[in-house]
Amino acid sequence: MTAMTPGSNIPLTATRVAVDVAAPVRLDVSGLLLGANGKVRSDDDFIFYNQPAGPGVTYRSGGGTAPDAILVDTAALPAGVERIVVTASPDAAGQTFQGIEPTATIRNADDGSPLATFTPPSLTTETALVVVEIYLRNGAWKARAVGQGYANGLAGIATDFGVSVDEEPAAPPAPAAQAAPPAPPAPPAPPVAPVDPRVAPPAPAAPPAAPAPGTGKINLDKGRVSLQKNQTVSLVKGGRPLLSQVKMGLGWEPAYRGKDIDLDASVIAYGPQRNHLDSCYFGKLTILNGSVKHSGDNLTGEGAGDDEVITVDLGRLPAEVSGLVFTVNSFSGQKFTEVAKAYCRLLDAATGEELVRFDLTTAEPQTGVMMAKLIRQFSGEWEMTAMGEFVKSRTVRGMVKPAAQAL
Repeated sequence: MTAMTPGSNIPLTATRVAVDVAAPVRLDVSGLLLGANGKVRSDDDFIFYNQPAGPGVTYRSGGGTAPDAILVDTAALPAGVERIVVTASPDAAGQTFQGIEPTATIRNADDGSPLATFTPPSLTTETALVVVEIYLRNGAWKARAVGQGYANGLAGIATDFGVSVDEEPAAPPAPAAQAAPPAPPAPPAPPVAPVDPRVAPPAPAAPPAAPAPGTGKINLDKGRVSLQKNQTVSLVKGGRPLLSQVKMGLGWEPAYRGKDIDLDASVIAYGPQRNHLDSCYFGKLTILNGSVKHSGDNLTGEGAGDDEVITVDLGRLPAEVSGLVFTVNSFSGQKFTEVAKAYCRLLDAATGEELVRFDLTTAEPQTGVMMAKLIRQFSGEWEMTAMGEFVKSRTVRGMVKPAAQAL
């Protein structure tokens, strides 16, 4: 096995190779297919956790117990693709590589035998790296150690190679101070949200439950609660907080029959200072010691019932978890104006009883939406709030900052 230094290269003795990148912290590893001009042909050539497969290149998750890897089948690469760069960045936002230098190991993908290793030296402010590249030279495939660093994260790398990257939405300006206008007359009571006909058998529509005496809060004492946007329900039944397993089911359908909609449901966990703890999505199905689990990816949105389900064991959540935000994103770029009947519903995991439901009745031409949030109160009880806030982001990573601001 060869220990490589920056700029060195080796001929590849295997047609199929895997490049795994390990470090003392969790890394996000990705691969980009590049043409002779050093650019991707389209965003489909960016292979990572949320788009794990492309022609001849596959992302493989280590599941938190092994390094993530990029697999390259040089015989299956499309004509015109001459280079695959393998990149890495720390999973924690803003963390640099100083003191946690990664090591890339190039292996024969068929038998796992190592061909070469490379550890970039003397890293400081870099938050993302092009670690190695697999490239074509004079009809033969080779591997080169690179170690080129970026201080602006994976987005900097992606942009350099021609990938379109969503920008974070700018914060709205603070409104000017002014005298409070007279209070408007009380609006009429909101109508009951309709029951999604895909759920069988459909439960009879129920109006929001009345606040518990002396609390001013809606709770679960009167059964199923239908929320409108920005309404909150306390997960209390019979005077006791609900501390058991619940399921958040999220569903949607294409707005036009025959057109698949591949949306990704996720949940983002936060600490008491709105600090990001972890995110659970189809590429990371279990977080927080197994107290949060994802059912896996639904690629079309067709079919009855919930498209994706996230199970939360409220009683097993670590004490530092104070908030959970449930989101849905369209990595393929389809807007929510192309989605119909989007909803979320909270169920008792043991009985399947629907506890709370929120139907998204409006849509905006954006690629992400914050559906609902669960907030732990000082008393220990949890409250669920319907959100329905749209965000310009195709991935759960782009939802972390706006969701924190919404807590």
